[in-house]
Amino acid sequence: MSETTPPPNAGAPKTISGEIALPKLAVSLTMPEEPARPAADKPPRVRTQHTVSINGAPLSYTATAGTLTLRDDDGKEKASFFHVAYVKDGVDHPAQRPVMFAFNGGPGSSSVWLHLGAWGPRRVTLGPEGEQLPPPPQLRDNEYSLLDQTDLVFIDPVGTGYSKPAAGVEPKEFHGVEEDLASVGRFIATWLTEHQRWLSPKYLGGESYGTTRAAGLANLLFDTYGITLNGIILVSVVLNMQTIRFALGNDLPHLLYLPSFAATAWFHGQLAPELQARPLADLVAEVREFAASEYNVALMRGADLPPTERQRVVRKLARYTGLDRDYLTANDLRIWMGRFNKELLRRQGRTVGRFDSRCLGSDRDAVGEYPEYDASFTEILGAFTGALNAYLRGELQHEAEVRYKISGWDSIKWNYGDYQNQYLDVADRLRQALHKNPHLRVFVCNGYYDLATPFYATEYTFSHLDLRPDLRANIAMGYYEAGHMMYTKETELAKMAADLRGFLAGQ
Repeated sequence: MSETTPPPNAGAPKTISGEIALPKLAVSLTMPEEPARPAADKPPRVRTQHTVSINGAPLSYTATAGTLTLRDDDGKEKASFFHVAYVKDGVDHPAQRPVMFAFNGGPGSSSVWLHLGAWGPRRVTLGPEGEQLPPPPQLRDNEYSLLDQTDLVFIDPVGTGYSKPAAGVEPKEFHGVEEDLASVGRFIATWLTEHQRWLSPKYLGGESYGTTRAAGLANLLFDTYGITLNGIILVSVVLNMQTIRFALGNDLPHLLYLPSFAATAWFHGQLAPELQARPLADLVAEVREFAASEYNVALMRGADLPPTERQRVVRKLARYTGLDRDYLTANDLRIWMGRFNKELLRRQGRTVGRFDSRCLGSDRDAVGEYPEYDASFTEILGAFTGALNAYLRGELQHEAEVRYKISGWDSIKWNYGDYQNQYLDVADRLRQALHKNPHLRVFVCNGYYDLATPFYATEYTFSHLDLRPDLRANIAMGYYEAGHMMYTKETELAKMAADLRGFLAGQ
C-alpha cells in the first residue's frame, strides 16, 4: 500500500521530527552527455507504442520501462532506478509539454498504486466500490488517466520495484529521510537532462509517505538544482507525523481522527437515525467543530475535567462514533485507531479497514483488542500485484529475472537521522518552497474513509503551515467518499481526475 502499517499495539513512535535542516546529499550527480547504457545484467529500457481513449478522445503514446543509472562525480555507478515513463506522441514541442513525476510512499512502497490505480493509461479492474473481483486480475484502459494533460514518470525508489543499489553500495545510502530525498531528486534532475525536458512545466505527485517525500523534494529540487515546480499533487497527506501517531502523551490524533471515525460509523449505519439521515459532509463538519472545541478542552483538562462535563463529552463521543459509553469511559475518552477498527462492529464479528474503513474483515474471534489484518489492504493487494507483473512483461515487454518488489517493507530499515525519537515534520519545507516559488500550486486529495492519513489531520497541518496570506490561495483541497486510495472507487476516480485536470490546466 502507500504507507507502512505499524503493529496495532506499537509503542512510542520512532518517526518524529525536530528542527528542519537542509538536505545532506548522499550521492553526487554527474549529468551525462548521453543516456547511460545499462549494465549487462540489467534489462534495457524498452519502448513500446500504445493508444488509449481518454475523455472520449484517442491518444497515442510511447511507454518506456527500464532503469536509469545514477553516478557519482567520478562516474561510479551508485544505483539503478526502475521507472515507467509515458510520453504523448505527436506533440509539436515535446520539450515544453508538462511532465509529472509520481511515486507512492511507505516508506518502502513501489509506485504500483498510483501507476495502475489512478493516473497511468492502464488500470486494474476492480468492482465499482473498489472491491476485489474473482482472480485472475485484469487490466483495462484508464479513461481517467492524466496523460492527456501531462507526460507521466512513475518512480520506484531504491529497494522497491526493480530499483537497487549498485554493487558494493550499501542500501542505507538510500533508505532514510534525507537519503531518499537526495536520490529521488537526483533521479528527477537526471531524467530531465537525458530527455531534454528542463523547459517543461514540472509537477510532483505523491501518495502517503510520498507526500512527505514530495514536500521535501519541492525544497530540495529548488535549492540543489534550481528546479522550479509548477505544482504538486498530494494524495492522502502526512507531512507531520505527530498528527497520525497514537502514543501516550500525544492527544492530537484522538482529536484529528474523530471526524473520520464518525464518517466510518455513518457508512456502516451505526449512528442514530437523525445522524444517518445527514449528508456526510454536514456530519463531519459538525464533528470537526466538536473535536476542535469541547473534545479538545476535555482532553486538555485531563483528570481536572468535572464529572458532569466528562459525561457530556462521553455522550457526544458515543453519538458521533457509535461506540458504547462504558467503552469510551474506560478508555479515558481517547479512541485509538486500531481499537476503533475492532470495536465498531465487534458485535457483528467484523472489523473495518485502516486504508479504507468501508472494507470489512473477519477475525478468528471477537475478543481481541486489534484486528488481525487490514481488510482494505488484502482487498486489492493480489489484483495489483498480479496485474503489474503481467503488464510489465506483457504489454511493456520488459523482462527481468528478479522479483518486482511491490513493497520493501519487510527489508527496508528507515533512517530518520536528526528526527529519530521526534515526530517527523516536513511541513515547513513545503512552506519554504512556496515562499521561494510563489507560482507553486498544491492540490490535496482527501478520503473521508481514510484511517491511515485522515483528512482532518491534513487540514490541521495546512492551517498551521504559516504561509503568507497571499499564498494560501495556492492550496486547493478535494474530498472523496472513499479511503486512502480513493481512486479504487470508480466514481471517486472520475471526480479526482476532473479535479486534477482543472488543477493541471491552471484553473
